[in-house]
Amino acid sequence: WNDESVIQFLAKYGNFDNGIISSVRDDAPPEFLNTFVEGKFLLFNHKIQVPIANGYETPNTLGLDRLAAAVGANNIFPHTNVLVVDCGTAITVDFVSAIGRFEGGNISLGLNTRFKALSSFTSKLPLVDIADGYPLIGKNTTDAIRAGVLNSTIFELDTYIELFSGLYPDLKVIFTGGDAFFFDGKLKNTIFVVPNLVVQGLNRILEYNV
Repeated sequence: WNDESVIQFLAKYGNFDNGIISSVRDDAPPEFLNTFVEGKFLLFNHKIQVPIANGYETPNTLGLDRLAAAVGANNIFPHTNVLVVDCGTAITVDFVSAIGRFEGGNISLGLNTRFKALSSFTSKLPLVDIADGYPLIGKNTTDAIRAGVLNSTIFELDTYIELFSGLYPDLKVIFTGGDAFFFDGKLKNTIFVVPNLVVQGLNRILEYNV
């Protein structure tokens, strides 16, 4: 949390009826926000009611961003089976069923995390970044790393989509997160890229609670 940035935001955009505060970090919101929370802000946590059922066995450990994205996906495609792929530091693949229930999901390494892991845990491999141009097979170490990370992640996500599509023919697939646009047009399967899916979900949760 950055106290000054929040104060400036509230000074500029504070003329609204309600808002929602959410963070995936463990540190508490700054003390000064307590004066705003009462009656105006909803502090999103695992005790807040959401408009979908939560089938996760350990709801207290479910990332609030994953839950908000699931709510956003259900709001965009109600009564539909939806696979939500969030591509950031981690890649999460979560399933929301047509009955409006978060059924669970998987957590894997994000693209940049995979690149950093290869560089950090080996003695000679360089740190490589994401690029749209990459070969199927690398002929130098940089291309080999880039091709290995990017192709394997694409194959991984395509397989998830194909498996779930086989189980749920009406399946919709939403990609979100900082690296979502990288996958647009590179997968064999049709996806919808919704960059602000978590924000849409948070807004729906706010509407549900006011």
